[in-house]
Amino acid sequence: MQKILGYMRKAVNEFDMIHDGDRICVGVSGGKDSLALLYGLIWLRRFIGIDYTVVGLTLDPGFNGKRGDYSSVRKFCEENDTEYHVVDTQIGEIVFDVRKESNPCSLCAHMRRGALHNEAVRLGCNKIALGHNYDDAVETFIMNLFSEGRIGCFSPVTKLTRKNLIMIRPLILAPEKDIKRGVRRSNIQIVKSACPADGHTNRQRTKEFLAEMERNDHGFKDRIFGAMRRANIDGWGGVNYVPPVREDD
Repeated sequence: MQKILGYMRKAVNEFDMIHDGDRICVGVSGGKDSLALLYGLIWLRRFIGIDYTVVGLTLDPGFNGKRGDYSSVRKFCEENDTEYHVVDTQIGEIVFDVRKESNPCSLCAHMRRGALHNEAVRLGCNKIALGHNYDDAVETFIMNLFSEGRIGCFSPVTKLTRKNLIMIRPLILAPEKDIKRGVRRSNIQIVKSACPADGHTNRQRTKEFLAEMERNDHGFKDRIFGAMRRANIDGWGGVNYVPPVREDD
């Protein structure tokens, strides 16, 4: 996980994500990214020089009428003196059984987001940390461009004024392949998703498209990511962003 901690430290500094006194609610789905984020933030506070508190939160969607087993996450948090909460929800039932959504991801994400914000406020947190990584950012940019005809992405830091919360994404500089490797080498136990739509989403199709482009043109994803940063799309240039100087033709 040492490499992941390096990516996280750089992101925290470049985007001014965390400050002394922050109480950070970490959204933990049980997948590799959210667990890398939880473990990383717990370990990072030991040496980054910022005094903050981590609170782990899992919203169990109850897919297929079953509850997830998050005992390994709870054990790690207990061993590291970290709060951890699991909240049972009916998100899976509403999305798949009641609404029978043909495009379930949008409604599911909307419901998760609302529940996460409410629980973070209830737990007295001022920030929410999500596990989006480098690849997620590139995929989202491409999805917005191709599916919605707009240039944009989620932001590294987002102010949620209605809830008086700030959303941060400390893994955004970490490539997915490095997260997979770090989680595997650290023997972090993944909680496998029971989502019926897993692997059959627009994001999965975009991931496969980018993988094919990368095979045929190495550096394809890096160039997209670099363009987002140079253009400061949705704050991706960082807190010290300086617009590039263009010479007259």
